Amino acid sequence: MELTEKNIEEILKNLGIDSLNEMQGNMLSAAQENKDLILLSPTGTGKTLAYLFPVIRDLKKINGIIEALVIVPSRELAMQIENVFRKMGTPYKVNACYGGHSIRVEKNNFSVPPAILIGTPGRIGDHLRKGNIDLSKVHSLILDEFDKSLEFGFQDQMEEIILQLPGLEKRILISATDTENIPKFAGVENPKKINYLQEGGTQRIQIKAIKYQQEEDEKIDILFHLLCSIGDELSIVFCNHRNTVEQISQLLWGRGIVHETYHGGLEQQERERALVKFRNGSTKILITTDLAARGLDIPEIKNIVHFQIPYDEKTFTHRNGRTARMNASGTIYFVMAKKDFFPPYLEEEPEADPFVEAEGIPTKPEWATVFIGGGKKDKVNKIDIVGFFYKQGKLNKDELGLIEIKDYYSYAAVKKSKIKNLINKLNGSKIKKKKVKIEWAK
Repeated sequence: MELTEKNIEEILKNLGIDSLNEMQGNMLSAAQENKDLILLSPTGTGKTLAYLFPVIRDLKKINGIIEALVIVPSRELAMQIENVFRKMGTPYKVNACYGGHSIRVEKNNFSVPPAILIGTPGRIGDHLRKGNIDLSKVHSLILDEFDKSLEFGFQDQMEEIILQLPGLEKRILISATDTENIPKFAGVENPKKINYLQEGGTQRIQIKAIKYQQEEDEKIDILFHLLCSIGDELSIVFCNHRNTVEQISQLLWGRGIVHETYHGGLEQQERERALVKFRNGSTKILITTDLAARGLDIPEIKNIVHFQIPYDEKTFTHRNGRTARMNASGTIYFVMAKKDFFPPYLEEEPEADPFVEAEGIPTKPEWATVFIGGGKKDKVNKIDIVGFFYKQGKLNKDELGLIEIKDYYSYAAVKKSKIKNLINKLNGSKIKKKKVKIEWAK
């Protein structure tokens, strides 16, 4: 596809963006002049668009063959990239494949092969072995978060896939951290490295770090009062283990703190719902493992709380990368027991603020999330849902918030004061001639 200035303007308009940032513009130029590239840039700087624009420029056919392959370490990242590409509004078909949902549905989607295929190594490998996809015409390979894929042990699976790409012409490797460990099987030769991790490459983020150091059995009290003092700001609490997430969650619910949890032990739809509610304002606090440290489409975070210190500097960097993106500022908190020590990778230990008891719990969110039993596969779009809630639900414009459309269902943020009446009024009503289930996504 020829990318003219007009084309780019139209795509950016579809995305709600005024212009490409410096890094994205540099990638667009560099990809035209170099066969292999490595892009290093912090979380939240727009790396997905930085490689999607060059990929689109290199596509030759509208549909019929897979020309570009994007390999990612997690299903969440695959869905996020697919969503961004669809919003771009190009004529090209895209499909994402990943574990956690029906492989048969994915196979049916390949009846007309997409121009771009996004997927996790395991699921792409499954489709290859079953003969569901043909990658012989792929000319562009993107390894997004390749360092994380290596950490997760996907080397053998990625090597198996790349060996079945005889027509490769361009390779783009993406990471939010610098590493010398470029996998040999990627086949990059004299790559052009675009490094925005260096000082001066991006805006310097402003992070204020504060520690609260108490006895082990007092840590949850410190966390409770800390969240009470900052609970009206978007905050993520990081733990090292999923059972710690669940224990903290149970204690915080007992004290009236509204929040969501996110970790690998939850079902895919449960994790998805937690992120939806965090994005749309139904909750302002997310308790999570390092699964949420990178690769997720979540809003600008004001506070990062380390309830448990991460094991290594890379994880610490990725956690903190969820806040203070670009020009914004953020605050990093450490909740530590007296026996705990700061990790050696910290250049300077932050001062310990005195413990202050909060006077009351955070204000409960004014938004709640509604589940709608219809999605993209039912030809339901945002306009349909807006009209449904305005006309049949009698909502005003300021009573309907963020809407997210999935394959077979959707979510919408609604003012909490309206939600019970709305569900009673609309449950079982029809959207696009289909009777849909409407319920509170608690």
